[in-house]
Amino acid sequence: MSEPRPFRSFVSPPRYVQGAGAIALLGDLIAPLSTKPVILADDTVWGFAGDAVTASLQDAGLTVNRIAFGGRVTDREIAAVTAQLTQAGADLVVGLGGGSTLDTAKAAGSDAGILWATVPTTASTDAPGTGVSVIYTDEGVLHYFRILGKNPTLVLVDSQYVANAPASFLIAGIGDALSTWLEARAAGGAGHALVSGFQAPATGLAMAELSWKILWENALQAVDDVQRHTVTPALDAVIEANILLSGMGFEAGGLSVAHSVHNGLTVAEQTHGLQHGEKVNVGSIVQLILDGAPDDEIDDFIAFTARIGLPTSLTELGLSVDDTATLQAVAAATTAKGEFVHNMPFPVTPQIIIDALTKVERRSRAVREREGLPAPVKYERRH
Repeated sequence: MSEPRPFRSFVSPPRYVQGAGAIALLGDLIAPLSTKPVILADDTVWGFAGDAVTASLQDAGLTVNRIAFGGRVTDREIAAVTAQLTQAGADLVVGLGGGSTLDTAKAAGSDAGILWATVPTTASTDAPGTGVSVIYTDEGVLHYFRILGKNPTLVLVDSQYVANAPASFLIAGIGDALSTWLEARAAGGAGHALVSGFQAPATGLAMAELSWKILWENALQAVDDVQRHTVTPALDAVIEANILLSGMGFEAGGLSVAHSVHNGLTVAEQTHGLQHGEKVNVGSIVQLILDGAPDDEIDDFIAFTARIGLPTSLTELGLSVDDTATLQAVAAATTAKGEFVHNMPFPVTPQIIIDALTKVERRSRAVREREGLPAPVKYERRH
């Protein structure tokens, strides 16, 4: 986190475009900004989006140049992409794909001194519109949050790509976005510094709360829609909440317990195959517990997110209340110096986190049984 500054600040991407078939607009949207764009995309994404991207850029009179993404946001990968951008003489990099690709494109674009744009093909995180890149070690453990100083010059979301992707991506994005209001009201609402060091304006808190309301109204329907690969008003509403509103809400609202728990969970190898928002959702339940939220609010959140398909227990993260050493390591990382958990109005110790995670497991099982929902199934990491 940056040093606290006694000023309010709000940031957002200057242009956000969303809708089914929007990929066709990419060339026209970047042509006024760039003569030498470079696309960063992995082989899978390029396989289904490459033809449309190529056609759009060529129609706008732009040459297509693509760099293959290596798969993880690390300092090593960012340096490699930066070198390739410089060698190509790029003046804009377009991150095309998931959150890891986009965070790498943003950081590499910053290092290369050029513009960057994002074209997410899933709605799995709020990374596309933010001026932050989350950097990991080569082993997949959270390394640090890199503050870039500005947001992508363009965010372009083709809703049909989101609808075509596995539902698990949208579900994870819902988990990430639901945490935004819970953390903003705890951190920004209490006057704690944002990741930029500034204070939260009312606008940021309003964006976070609006994201929350949209998700409670539309998430269950949107998950059904994406399973049928169909773009609907509910799905478009959730895409906007997951990407645009959650991104603005987190950057101008603040972070707290939920994301620190996610960060702590990255030290447990058992969780490495899980998506960001899946781990964040368990962190959101910890957030509610530490907030002292009413029992019915906690139980409603557990039941709602379980119905969506999000983890609500240690079991679904591949962990157990009996994994003493692992939970101690997770709790130590969650409460490390500089972590967002310290935006709470009281000192948060590792033991408080361990106790809360244990409560999450027991409470989730009780809520699921009472609501007639299936018992948690243990997550087994794929190697």
